[in-house]
Amino acid sequence: MNEIRDLPKVLPSSQDHFLDGPKLAPGITRFWLIRHALVEENARMCMYGAMDVPLCPDSLIAQRPMYRALAERLPKPAHWLVSPLSRTQRTAQAVQEAGYGPAKLTVEPDLIEQNLGSWQGLPYEELPQYLNLAPHPFWAVGATECPPEGESMIDVCARVGRLLDRLADQYAQQDIIAVTHGGVVRAALAHALRIHAETALHFSVQNLALTILERLDVGWRVVTVNELPGV
Repeated sequence: MNEIRDLPKVLPSSQDHFLDGPKLAPGITRFWLIRHALVEENARMCMYGAMDVPLCPDSLIAQRPMYRALAERLPKPAHWLVSPLSRTQRTAQAVQEAGYGPAKLTVEPDLIEQNLGSWQGLPYEELPQYLNLAPHPFWAVGATECPPEGESMIDVCARVGRLLDRLADQYAQQDIIAVTHGGVVRAALAHALRIHAETALHFSVQNLALTILERLDVGWRVVTVNELPGV
């Protein structure tokens, strides 16, 4: 009869993490990506991209329960990063004011939304006449379409990928909360999953939704995508 050996009681750290548990393991390089809150109504009618447009004041009031839920969900301590655009900074402030407490906001230029170049500010109904390629079914332009004086989603994915790798080294084994943009979150998913930008654009990333990524020794891991706070 073959001898049955006892299984080891302590698994290697990578396996232990892979098995999952009710709580996220501490000491992991973890990104908490939040898409900014809803922008004001007039801005939503056009291709605002990397334009600096304000948040919708009514939504800031109506969605206070979501800010409170985010404040409870997010880790402490953590490094807070925002894009250069005021809509991410105001969203971060609203979460902190809802119960998280004050924390320094560091502006990270590479967290900015896709630069749509000379197409920024165009009403959506006017965009088709300028396109060289078919639009993506879930994005205004295809992943390889590069607006004049702007950048393609391929470019955004490369920019965000380099940023994530740099931040993962800079803040190793720490939590990073980044309030950013829908295109950037999708680009981060493309980097973590090693998928094409065109595929990553199929992810739904709603306003105030949380996406959690981890950088482990064995690679990137996606914990959650488009998690709506308080829902």
